[in-house]
Amino acid sequence: MYLKDRQSGDLVEILAMDALVDPCAGAVSGRLHAGEEMQEPAQFDKANLVFPSGEDLPRCWRDPHYREAEIKR
Repeated sequence: MYLKDRQSGDLVEILAMDALVDPCAGAVSGRLHAGEEMQEPAQFDKANLVFPSGEDLPRCWRDPHYREAEIKR
């Protein structure tokens, strides 16, 4: 899966899908796709990643407390 770095606009190939959908993980392993050479894997903060369309990642992928308001009702 490819996401976009919010600041640079470069595509990031996500190498660890399980960390991407884990709301307790603040970063995910990925590889930048910029330039001609294949880049080394690096950690990317999920807060700085968006879908290629520019849409934010789902809150349930970023916030481990996303359902607390429902539980308190």
